[in-house]
Amino acid sequence: MPYVRPDVQNLLSMLAAQPGPRMEDGDAETARAMMKMMGAMVEAPRPDIAEIKDLSIASPHGHAIPARLYRSTLATDPAPVVIFYHGGGWVIGDLDVYDSLCAEICRVLNMTVVSIDYRLAPEHRFPAATEDCLAATEWLARSPAEIGHAVTGVVPAGDSAGGNLAAVVSQELGASLPVPILAQWLIYPGVDMTANTGSMVDFADGYLLTAGGMQWFTEHYMGDADLLHPRASPLHASSLAGQPATLVFTCGLDPLRDQGRAYAAKLIAAGVRTIFREADGQIHGSVTLRGGIPSAQDDLHANLRDLKTLIDEAIAALPAQQQAA
Repeated sequence: MPYVRPDVQNLLSMLAAQPGPRMEDGDAETARAMMKMMGAMVEAPRPDIAEIKDLSIASPHGHAIPARLYRSTLATDPAPVVIFYHGGGWVIGDLDVYDSLCAEICRVLNMTVVSIDYRLAPEHRFPAATEDCLAATEWLARSPAEIGHAVTGVVPAGDSAGGNLAAVVSQELGASLPVPILAQWLIYPGVDMTANTGSMVDFADGYLLTAGGMQWFTEHYMGDADLLHPRASPLHASSLAGQPATLVFTCGLDPLRDQGRAYAAKLIAAGVRTIFREADGQIHGSVTLRGGIPSAQDDLHANLRDLKTLIDEAIAALPAQQQAA
């Protein structure tokens, strides 16, 4: 039997005792309601920060993209911004589910965070989520007045499906933005729609995210689209050379664990500055379940220390005029 942290086992036992079907046994609306209910059961307190406000980003595709801004200080000095794409298999999740996490990231990093509420499947299938995240990142890089300060660099970040979207944003935008991508943070990312790895088999059931659930998410998001398209499976990009410094975080009991390991290995092989961190005995979704898994708070803070290191290194490597901008 694999090692399971005591607080993780407590949460799994509590959830197993709840009546009702599994998330993948219903429709998308039911799954969204289940995620909100589970989040309310184990939500970590939202820390106090200087400002939280909702934004609306105009999409080139003719719709508004909801977003939420988190600022730890009301100073107007130019600074980087973390742009967060939430998880939920491209089908569930929203700004409220990730509110506490984004506020905690903002507080610990002392950095502005913008959370993106991209369109969800199956109402909006691939590549709608990617299009929204690309558009939102390009908007943010232009230092819109709503941010309250000039944006000197961006840090794409996200968990699970959001990690997939962060990887795609970094691959596609690269040097095309008016400011640099300083680093990216991929939290137990899904980066290969075709994966049937050892972790997908070993942890197929019993550890919150299931192999059947991943298939359900993939079918809702992808439909008949090409699963190997780099926008869907960024692990299958022809090259990862030139990617920004990257923090990859995986969990030992996660069906997606081996995908994160493989992406980190491919980055390292391409010469990309990469920090890889794996939480033994931990499950998928842990950083948003910190209220029910206290040890995940320590994992989150260790990640944020690593991310701050990568951001500081990237800023130090910029030309002097960009550092001072």
